[in-house]
This record gives sequence, structure tokens and C-alpha cells, in this order.
Amino acid sequence: MSSLILHGRRFFELQKWRHFRFAVNIVLQNESPFSSASSTLQDGRKGHNFTVSSYLVDSLGFTTKLAESISRKVSFNDKVNPDSVLSLLRVHRFTDSQISTIITDYPQVLVADAERSLAPKLQFLKSRGASTSELTEVLSKVPKILGSKKDKTLSRYYDFVKEIVQADKSSKFKKLSPSSSLLSQGSKQENKIRNIIVLRELGMPQKLLFSLLTSHVQFVCGKDKFEESLKKVLEMGFDPTTTTLSFVGALRMLYALSDKTIKARVEVYERLGFSVEDVWAIFKEWPIFLGYAEKNIADSIETFLELGFSRDEFVMTVKRHPQCLGLSAELVKKKTEFLVKEMGWPIKAVVSNPSVLGNSMEKRMVPRCNVIKALMSKGLLGSELPSIHSVLVCIDQVFLNKYVMKHDDEQLVAELMGIFSIGIWTVPRWQGVM
Repeated sequence: MSSLILHGRRFFELQKWRHFRFAVNIVLQNESPFSSASSTLQDGRKGHNFTVSSYLVDSLGFTTKLAESISRKVSFNDKVNPDSVLSLLRVHRFTDSQISTIITDYPQVLVADAERSLAPKLQFLKSRGASTSELTEVLSKVPKILGSKKDKTLSRYYDFVKEIVQADKSSKFKKLSPSSSLLSQGSKQENKIRNIIVLRELGMPQKLLFSLLTSHVQFVCGKDKFEESLKKVLEMGFDPTTTTLSFVGALRMLYALSDKTIKARVEVYERLGFSVEDVWAIFKEWPIFLGYAEKNIADSIETFLELGFSRDEFVMTVKRHPQCLGLSAELVKKKTEFLVKEMGWPIKAVVSNPSVLGNSMEKRMVPRCNVIKALMSKGLLGSELPSIHSVLVCIDQVFLNKYVMKHDDEQLVAELMGIFSIGIWTVPRWQGVM
């Protein structure tokens, strides 16, 4: 597939040169997937073009995609500090796999001061009796506790994580009985540990428990309000073992909103045409639905109505894809106008497939629609525009198989792959139907 994309890019460049008399400089990766990243890092050693993602690929063997994702969370200009962090972890006998996990979950550790911050913390934990195997296992499970500023907080969280890890190794579920040192202050930390114990007993996965432990979200530090909110969430049918993220989202939302505010939000939706049952059904799918203020909701419906949606179509769109309420007016307008005015799909097609409003314009909408435009201009799709669902809802491979790879003409396939990869094909729009 990658070689075909490269061939398509070359073909497309040649066509542009012939027709438009100018060239676009495109870097083709002819070697391994890591070749360009590695060469960038070599430039970095000379003081030029050093990037976080190239460092992660070169030093830890991360994929380019993962490295680029992590590079959006942490920033450094050279490899001196991150190298010292990796060296310290290896000295303390963390395996390559554990180090990769630590960097993936808590990339900020790469900019920590290895000598003045990390080393003292590791030494402190060892001085309390932690063995090498225990230390590396616990910290690779929850590396974020290395960001604790106080020894007391570090030791408290470390001990709690250790208890969970050890208890979960048992073939039978083992209830936790935290030591008095963990539950002695009557503080937010104590409440957090108590609440996480409760969530663990309800079956919440270990990884999410640890994420909540090191987070700053308020609901997990509550006491009476936490218990009330948890009871409501369970009564609504949320399951912490299967609907984990929506469970946490619902718990957070009910904890943050008063009963008066929740009632007012439900009434706002009722005035727009939603039934009470609709509101709670959507809440179960997308808990933040109740978090939108009345003004945000009013602005959203105004945007949709200005674009030609009826009130009933707006309600149906939100029922099917409540996340669209969180989109900015600018994005909704830009995407809807592209789909309806540029491509020619009717509004009812968007209403039937509102998840397309969550698609990236640059990464999905434009490249795929450019392929469809090219095929239509060549008369290869008949007179009707394909359904919006078949073009924009499926994954890339399904789309390519249906509209690109099926053609016997290798030159055409290469051309379409070039259009799909570069996304700069333009032809006059036509009127199509769903």
C-alpha cells in the first residue's frame, strides 16, 4: 500500500507539471518508515531540525504515529536531558518495554531533572524497602506519581498502587484494607483513595483507576456528594466494567451539577423538542450533553437553522450524534457547506449521517471527496453522487477498496492514490442526490 501511495504521488506531480507548469516539492520516503525521522535526528546532532518525534523513533523505536502523538504533549530542543532520564531509568533496571510504557503514559518525565528530581525520588522509594522488581513494576503502571512534589504524597500513592497491583495478582478478587498511613488525614487524598477503592470493587479496570488516582478531577476527591452521584449513576444502569468512559463521564457530570441545574437543562432541551426520555437516553451515550449551558445550546440550534436544517432535523441530528453540540459554529458551517454546497449532498443526508460532522476536513472529507470528484469527472461513477455514508463513514481501507483499488487500470489507481494522499484535486461541483 505504501509503495502504491508513493507511485501515486509521483504520477500526480508529473501531471501537475505538465498542466500547470510548476512543481510541488514532495518528500518521498523510499526507505524504511523511520528513515526520514532518523535523518532529521542526525541533523539534530549537528544542531539542525531536531524534533521530539524523531528522537522518540530513534531512541525508543516508537512508530512515527505514536511519536508524533507524544510530541504534542511534551517539548524539548535537544537530546541531552531526555538521554539522562533514559539512562537513569536503565540504571535502575527498568526494561525497554517498561520505559516505553512510562514515556507513552507520562512523556513529561523526559523533561524532568534526572539528577535533582527523579534520582532522589527513586532513591527515596528504595530506602523505604522497595525492591527493584517492585519499583519498576509499580512506576511503569503509574509513572505520573513521579511528578509528586512531596515525599509524603509520593509514598502514599506508591503504597496504594502497590496494594492494588498485588491484590489484582490474586486469582480471586481481594478487597483492599489500606493501612492507616494511607487513610489518616481526612483530606482530599484520603477521599480519593477511599473512592477509588469503591470503584475498584465495582469492577473498574486498573488502568482507569490509576488514571483517576493521579488526576486533578474534583469528583474523585469528594465524599458525600461522590456517594450520591455514584448511586445515581448506578441506578441509571451505567456499568463501570463495560461502559467505563461514559460511566466516569456521567459520574463527573452529576457530581458537578446541582439538581436544580440538571432540571433546568432538561427543560431547555424539552423546549427544543426533546422528550425527557430523549434527554436521558442521550446522556447515557454522551454524558457531557447535560454540561452545555443554555447559551451554547441556543447558539448551536441557531447555527443549524441558518444552514437550512429544520428544528426536527436539528433534534434528529443531535439524537444520532450528540457530539455535534460541542462543535463550534464555524466548524459546523464550514463542514456543512462543503458537504451540501460543494459536494451536492442534501441536508437530509447529513441528518441521517451526522457523525460526518465530526470528521476532519483535511484528513478525511477533502481527500475522499476529491477522489469522488475525480471519478465523477471521468464518468466512472455514473450520473449520481454516491451516498455520503459510503464515502465518509467507512474506514480508509474500505473506502480505498471500493473506490480506488478495484480499478484494473494501474495508472488510474496510481492517480487516485495520489489524489487521496495529497488532497488537492479540484473540479467544478455538480448537483448530486443521496
